Amino acid sequence: MPERSHADTSPGWLGFGVANTAVITTVSVAAWYLLADPRLSPFDLYPLPFNAALFWALLFVVWAGFNLELWGFDRLRQPWRGIVFLGATSAFAVVVTYVLANGIGHLYPDYAADRPDGLGYFTGALFVLFGFSTWVLVVLNWGHWPWTDLGLKQPWVGACEIVSLLVPTALLYLVLGVPAVSETVREGTALLGIDTLLGWYYSIIVAIVLTGQTLENWPWRLAGSRMRVALVSTIGNIALGTVLFVALRAVCAVLVGTGTATDPGFPLEQFPAQLGVCWVAWMILWANAFGNKPTGGGVVANLLSRVAITFALAVTTFVLYYYVVAEIVLHEPAVADGLHGNALGFMDLFALVTLLYVVGFESFGIRRPAATVLAPEDRAVAHP
Repeated sequence: MPERSHADTSPGWLGFGVANTAVITTVSVAAWYLLADPRLSPFDLYPLPFNAALFWALLFVVWAGFNLELWGFDRLRQPWRGIVFLGATSAFAVVVTYVLANGIGHLYPDYAADRPDGLGYFTGALFVLFGFSTWVLVVLNWGHWPWTDLGLKQPWVGACEIVSLLVPTALLYLVLGVPAVSETVREGTALLGIDTLLGWYYSIIVAIVLTGQTLENWPWRLAGSRMRVALVSTIGNIALGTVLFVALRAVCAVLVGTGTATDPGFPLEQFPAQLGVCWVAWMILWANAFGNKPTGGGVVANLLSRVAITFALAVTTFVLYYYVVAEIVLHEPAVADGLHGNALGFMDLFALVTLLYVVGFESFGIRRPAATVLAPEDRAVAHP
């Protein structure tokens, strides 16, 4: 009997994606039970400083995986590449979270670990909200402009991106972020309240991932030169993010119910971020584990289908999370009548595990679809 070919035993793109989703979900829940679960975890980390360390871990993955394209890590074979990447991510997140709260927090009380409700941890981690936008934007929408145009290679491309964007990222953080959560900044100086800031700015992140990854940089790619694409995509994502903020807020009002949405104490302005993180998590997973399908039809049909699929999955996830999973599986407290949890915690964990497993470990242990199996020297880093 002839031996079956590799293609005969390889899963299709859907099977590959489902297998990845199963692994990622299992690992995410297990990590939650160990580190964050209010009832089961042996550590008292929920919701902060766990969320703070989670956000810094995501920023490290952006730097190492997006900007530096796994430079250095790519010299290792699997599973050591994934193990070292996971270790470096974890160490960075823990060290930065600890130093900010217990070191800088002694000098600047806004960052102090003993602020009520973990607000000191949150103040430090809020930097990541702005960093995720700037350092992802330069990869997904700018295509590493202008550094690759200057003939630079890794790690200089990533190093230049990280260093050059520190100043605008810090300015965004200091102007928009710190006044919204500070105890030392004069009251009334914040341009936006923290709920509105989270909802609006995270909607810009949704726009960046949506256009840069799911839509393959449409419509910004029509601008012409790479410099113009960079400029137009920056302005366009701010405008699109603002539109999405309004639209996602309206969707959230329907999903949580009119009574809850109109309750004066309910932070509806923040909820575009809660739905947005579900959407971003699925867009990342869909591109890296499901091959950003469909790819075989016309351009418009492909792009609109991806938007529809990922948004439908996001809405489904949002509903299941807030009405079922957060209470029954993750043991999170209520935030309103019938609603439990904070998706910016668990769904960010889900996104982090996705990037660590699919990109860092290259889905180690799961056979890739035959069409995507490459020789080691031809294998490129998947960009989240």
